Amino acid sequence: MRDDIEEIMFTPEQIQSKVAELGMQISDDYRDKNPLVVCVLKGASLFMADLVRNISIPIEMDFMAISSYGASTQSSGVVRIMKDLETGLENRHVIIVEDIVDTGLTLSYLRDSLLRRNASSVRIVTLFDKPSGRKIEIIPDYSGFQVPNAFIVGYGLDYSEKYRNLPFVGILKPEIYS
Repeated sequence: MRDDIEEIMFTPEQIQSKVAELGMQISDDYRDKNPLVVCVLKGASLFMADLVRNISIPIEMDFMAISSYGASTQSSGVVRIMKDLETGLENRHVIIVEDIVDTGLTLSYLRDSLLRRNASSVRIVTLFDKPSGRKIEIIPDYSGFQVPNAFIVGYGLDYSEKYRNLPFVGILKPEIYS
């Protein structure tokens, strides 16, 4: 798998340092609020696991599976909920945990959907932000790294369900997905 990577962008140490920083910031901002932390599966699962271990306040967790990519490298523009929440949201402070914000389509849909369920607030934390890919204007409330318009994999990010288990994040060689 390593041979498929053109360049390593973020090492495991850089990732863990940023995740710890985000966890501390969320802990400060949500003290006494008992937020519901919602993981967007599958990509955000590694980030979520590390993030919640760095949050020092009481939280609850739930999971959603949402797709706008399928097996493609580009968003289809159609957002589908594959697995919904099990937790009620009324009067809850919700933090959506996403691996990467690219087009904004999925997160815009998700945020609006959760607000319609009467959540008190909905904020977004992402480890990777790709503003050059936006089709809808959405700005994450918490963001780890800004990334260029390249296809990145590792630390939960995949191409066709592969590379999620890499401990670093790197740019996938274009010949792999072309």
